[in-house]
Amino acid sequence: MRAPSKRRQLTGLLGWLGISYLAAAIGAIASINAVDFYERLAQPEWAPPAAVFGPVWMTLYGLMGIAAWLIWRGRPRRKALNLFLIQLALNALWSWLYFVWHLGAVSFYSILVLWVLILCTLITFWRRKPLAGLLLVPYLLWVSLASALTLATWQLNPQILG
Repeated sequence: MRAPSKRRQLTGLLGWLGISYLAAAIGAIASINAVDFYERLAQPEWAPPAAVFGPVWMTLYGLMGIAAWLIWRGRPRRKALNLFLIQLALNALWSWLYFVWHLGAVSFYSILVLWVLILCTLITFWRRKPLAGLLLVPYLLWVSLASALTLATWQLNPQILG
């Protein structure tokens, strides 16, 4: 099999980064008032400050895009990339569930499903290209924290996230 040209490689990288950052933008639209909303919530002591979320997510979306690109470059890839796209869509939906619609229970259960999908994507990527799987580890760890935070804020704020 012939290696893709440098131009095709660059186009693929930009495409996968674009897809990842498109999901980020969809989530960001839902999160326009997230800082105010987040700061109004009763929170556990271990909750990160609101200012941390943006930079962390921007980094994670970049790592996700690079990981998907690494898989895109190899074969077989359709199943792995479809799994990646499904978890990415659920990731974008979560912001709407939590920040716009204030659905605490639905947000919590959807982030648990997201966590499982990320783990499945990570394993699938790892089997094809270990570096691609490794790039998803920080994402899985951050969503682990976000899952615990979603549960805690839902339980601490039933009047808002009930």
